[in-house]
Amino acid sequence: MRGQRAAPPEVREERLRTVAGLRGTAAIALSAWRGRSAQRYVVGIHDVGSDDSLEAAPAVVIAVRRDEAGLASPLDVASIETAADAVAWVRHAQAAGASELHIHRLADAAAARAAVAADLMPVSSPDDCAA
Repeated sequence: MRGQRAAPPEVREERLRTVAGLRGTAAIALSAWRGRSAQRYVVGIHDVGSDDSLEAAPAVVIAVRRDEAGLASPLDVASIETAADAVAWVRHAQAAGASELHIHRLADAAAARAAVAADLMPVSSPDDCAA
């Protein structure tokens, strides 16, 4: 359809299959998110109240609510730079109804983390849990 702008692609989760690690260690819960740019970001999945979620900084963190069918809905995304920011942001994510935090730790600079967070931010956030 010529002359019409396509809607930006939605941010979506692309589940990854993980297997038990070498030497019988438990599998790490991993997933991936596809940003609006089509870039793929691998994340670790953590319970919203876990110690890992409170020690997320520096990282990109996605507050996620998963429905009965297992589909993940991103509530909010943030580039978390300090432990204090992580604690405050996790509290807001919990209050907004997040059940999981998906943590992307592969962006090594604050500017790169901010760009990832912007790419993963839902077009219309159902809840605002930003600090």
